[in-house]
Amino acid sequence: MQDSALSLLPPFVAILIAVWRRNALMALLVGVLLSHLMVANWQPLSGASGAISGFADVFSSTGNVYIICFSLLIGAMVKLLSEAGAVNGFIEHLAKLKLVKTKRQASMLPTLIGSSIFTDTNLSMFTAGMASQQLFDRHKLSRARLAYLLDSTCAPISILFLINGWGAYVLGLLDGFSFDDPVSVLIGTIGYNFYAIIAVALAYYTAYSGKAFGPLASATSLVNTPNESGDTKIGPARVMWVPLIALLAITLTLLFITGDGDMRRGSGSFSVFWAIVSSCVLVIGMISYYRLLSVQAMAKIFVNGLWYMAPVVMILVLSFAFGDVIKALGTGTYVSELMQVEVPLFLIAPIIFLVAAVMAFATGTSWGTFAILIPIAVPIAMQTGLPVSFLVAAVLGGGIFGDHSSPISDTTVVASIASGCDHYEHVKTQLPYALFGAMLTIVIYILIGLSF
Repeated sequence: MQDSALSLLPPFVAILIAVWRRNALMALLVGVLLSHLMVANWQPLSGASGAISGFADVFSSTGNVYIICFSLLIGAMVKLLSEAGAVNGFIEHLAKLKLVKTKRQASMLPTLIGSSIFTDTNLSMFTAGMASQQLFDRHKLSRARLAYLLDSTCAPISILFLINGWGAYVLGLLDGFSFDDPVSVLIGTIGYNFYAIIAVALAYYTAYSGKAFGPLASATSLVNTPNESGDTKIGPARVMWVPLIALLAITLTLLFITGDGDMRRGSGSFSVFWAIVSSCVLVIGMISYYRLLSVQAMAKIFVNGLWYMAPVVMILVLSFAFGDVIKALGTGTYVSELMQVEVPLFLIAPIIFLVAAVMAFATGTSWGTFAILIPIAVPIAMQTGLPVSFLVAAVLGGGIFGDHSSPISDTTVVASIASGCDHYEHVKTQLPYALFGAMLTIVIYILIGLSF
């Protein structure tokens, strides 16, 4: 059963359920259970026991625990910054600077903010959107344009500047392959992640030039002012940007230290964990210093932030467990041998990109896509001699494209809300740009594949 055509069944079933039910959690859970049932030669009790052991093994890895804790704590930190008024304070500070006087400057503002706050996609979208809405109205720029700029910077930037939950998650998936320097593999994906690079480049071109194509060129969105929550608390802007800078600086420093002077060989999971712990302590300390929240309020918000990230953590655990059992089944090895014989080398990356794109588009999430396809892409790279970073980047780029284009994606929905744009109009006006970026990416992948 191992290293045979049957080893394709769990990922195939997982993909089918993900597309059919649009539920990554259900897809991964069924994939894990089916995989362990197959490993146990279809013995139900042994399969169930293996699945339980598989979940327990996820927590036996210190690296996995670090990454899970990072994901929980980033949610708590974002909630604290929002409830303490630090986000509102940052927005007010930008308004007081009065740096925006032209249409070009108005368009560049959300693009720059979206590129700068790469620790959390939703935080960057809401911050950039709230800071830009009135400016776009004043300069007669459509909210659809704002939504496009938010969605085309915040999400792609998160997969390029990987000092965030995305990077920690992908690093956890790579750690299971016992690379000497998984951080180097992760960093290597940046240069090959052409879809994300093209998406950001198109956003900057649109913002700077003022030119738009397709439905976006004629978009005249009505101004839909988001409902006010009644929370107008304004905190010092530094309460937001100091911890975010600290998160970046501490992560890089720890990567340097744990890698003995070579960041590529540093412990990514250790570094991001202690960086987020330090940043959370700094946020709590600054909120206490400025008396923005009581101790009881901070405790409640902190716990709410942890619960807010619970679905993400469930996907993390299922992803790690699925990746482990897929390797035990030899699915990646079988697919890599099959593709080596049946598929021309130059088409492997485009195919992986397209499969990831379809999965993420249908499910509205890229994380489940990464969990299913990275354990397959890595063995393919090892068998064919293609760079591991190249094929992993194809998975990441395809996932981002599908997530970026899907009307049921959380990032698409958040971009619509943060900009005050009609959701359908945002999807309609952004899709031509996303499709153009995807087609260009496929062409580039084919040209690179021909060079090997």
